[in-house]
Amino acid sequence: MSKPVRAKISALGTYVPPRLLTNADLEKMVDTTNDWIMERVGIRERHLVDKGVGASDLAVEAVKKLLKSHPFDLQQVDLIVVGTVTPDMMYPSTACLVQHKLGIENTWGFDVSAGCSGFLYALNTGTKFVESGRYKKVLVIGADVNSSMTDFTDRAVCIIFGDGAGAVLLEPAEEGEDGIIDHVAQVEGMGGQYLYMPGGGSLNPASHDTVDQKMHYIHQDGKQVFKYAVKKMSEMTERVLERNKLTGKDVDCFIAHQANRRIITATAERLEMPAEKVVINIDRFGNTTAGTIPLAMQTALEEKKLKKGNLVLLAAVGAGFTSGATLVRWAF
Repeated sequence: MSKPVRAKISALGTYVPPRLLTNADLEKMVDTTNDWIMERVGIRERHLVDKGVGASDLAVEAVKKLLKSHPFDLQQVDLIVVGTVTPDMMYPSTACLVQHKLGIENTWGFDVSAGCSGFLYALNTGTKFVESGRYKKVLVIGADVNSSMTDFTDRAVCIIFGDGAGAVLLEPAEEGEDGIIDHVAQVEGMGGQYLYMPGGGSLNPASHDTVDQKMHYIHQDGKQVFKYAVKKMSEMTERVLERNKLTGKDVDCFIAHQANRRIITATAERLEMPAEKVVINIDRFGNTTAGTIPLAMQTALEEKKLKKGNLVLLAAVGAGFTSGATLVRWAF
């Protein structure tokens, strides 16, 4: 009987657009201050795209960065899974656009819509295809252009979000490698009323009325989202650790979705993880939705918090509500 196949992350690439929106800029746009933003969410700047740049463009740039660090023939890619809630358009999928722009033949792909959990859900989806034994190279991408649906007169929202993307390559793990170890995930649709974009779908298609009512922007009840995220991120991380008979003390690196510094630190404290094991880069990028976890992976590598053989805990909570946590043995 053949041994089960495991998937591993064998390469990483990330990209953020060059244009910056700082807290000083926001002070001139809405009634807020740098001190208030830093205290509440821990962000000092975020990157925004220029007009005409879509999520597929950021995704393509992230894959190009991946190729620079880990060259291989893109024609070998079996599958593309893109986590995004800001697709270039309703259809075709962002995965189709990425495939075309990169010129990859004889592959297929699709998008995963899970809000800020998008990359984690796409990662776990891609993992299952590799574990099937039929897929050798799967591109998993998280890419979002949040500025396209941010009302920059809404001070509760415009301080939070940025644009960015990250891509990883999933391949079968070698004998003796753990790779992607386990994951847990959950959706609780009751949270849809607290974080959503009501316009643009089949229920409220674009019209003068939906535009006038600002229905094509992010609508968020920050207090409810924060309360849920603090509780759920701790719950999901504890669940995946307990399933594998581990504790926070066994984890070498904690990479959480970067929505709010306080949410990340609260989870780390509950798991009894020291600060040196926790990756936080929200101050430089803001909340890039599906882009945050791969961007944080890149930060962890740069800060030498992530090394080959490390046990890594990934976690996210997003619109829906969606949530999840994944255990990974870092492979490079």
